[in-house]
Amino acid sequence: MNDSTRFAPQIKVPATYMRGGTSKGVFFRLADLPAAAQVAGAARDALLLRVIGSPDPYAKQIDGMGGATSSTSKTVIVGPATRPDHDVDYLFGQVAIDAPFVDWSGNCGNLSAAVGPFAIAAGMVAAARLPRDGMATIRIWQANIGKTIIAHVPMTDGQVQETGDFELDGVTFAAAEVQLEFLDPAAEEEGGGGAMFPTGNLVDTLEVPGVGSFPATMINAGIPTIFVNAADIGYTGSELQDAINGDPAALARFETIRAHGALRMGLIKHLDEAVRRQHTPKVAFVAPPAAYTASSGKPVAAADIDLLVRALSMGKLHHAMMGTAAVAIGTAAAIPGTLVNLAAGGGARTAVRFGHPSGTLRVGAEALLQDGAWCVKKAIMSRSARVLMEGTVRVPGVAA
Repeated sequence: MNDSTRFAPQIKVPATYMRGGTSKGVFFRLADLPAAAQVAGAARDALLLRVIGSPDPYAKQIDGMGGATSSTSKTVIVGPATRPDHDVDYLFGQVAIDAPFVDWSGNCGNLSAAVGPFAIAAGMVAAARLPRDGMATIRIWQANIGKTIIAHVPMTDGQVQETGDFELDGVTFAAAEVQLEFLDPAAEEEGGGGAMFPTGNLVDTLEVPGVGSFPATMINAGIPTIFVNAADIGYTGSELQDAINGDPAALARFETIRAHGALRMGLIKHLDEAVRRQHTPKVAFVAPPAAYTASSGKPVAAADIDLLVRALSMGKLHHAMMGTAAVAIGTAAAIPGTLVNLAAGGGARTAVRFGHPSGTLRVGAEALLQDGAWCVKKAIMSRSARVLMEGTVRVPGVAA
């Protein structure tokens, strides 16, 4: 190195590291970002990639805040509300681990639980809206998908209450419960026209070269999701992470299914576009209830669940369940005739409890048939959230 070489010092960006549901992410106030990163574009993406530690050919994210999994390679930007009757805007960025891009195509349902607590603690919610004790109702505009989320955040002595006895499978310790309402959860996706079922069918035959042809329910709710029957692709629905993530051929088959489903849903125009859109759609497989042992060693009885669901996120089987996919599960379960509904026994229902690799989760949704089309006004589930660290994150090589 030449002695005259000068390297710019790291910049400091105020940030908060939070757990929301079964995910973790770095949270920013929009106004705290460097000026160039306060608008969408290359500068914002470059900043967030460097914060998280991507792209990393070692897939460890050692030189950043990421945790080398889809559940922990996440960023959130919270800004002033741009819609009437909302408290804040919330934008979610899923950061690729080994590739240089940030996927802005969908929401994170788990981190949605942390947005309300973050906004309150950051002084972004009008004091008149906050009870000293009781439940604060925070209206959040989810800017990725253009939807409203209502978070019910517990307050004690004028502060967000984070500790409690609410247990969430996939999270080691109990915390305070945050109930989320996802209003009108059918996702407004490009090419999908806002339709809950973009193909117009509850079940389609999905033809996937090299894999096969099998029934699939493709739904835009919470997040675009492709549901297939576990038995149709050689699984039981009780698999844990290692059974899938340790099998490169299986992961390749799932990615092929996902790409062809995305094309059928109108989310992409050409198959090769799927590699640049890893966050959406999700692909999941379902099966009737059966007993299994969760990844924690906890036994799950068939009588305690309505069905089994396993879902992949960013190319790997999720250790629990993505919150947005849970909304898709609850919505599909409420509509008679979908593969999710049939796996749960069929018929009308307003809630479903499903088994995932870490345990169980209950999500509620009520479907209505209006003018020949299904709609769901809201889906409801409970998560928890907690601040892990707050201060500044240091970022090298990024202009302020």
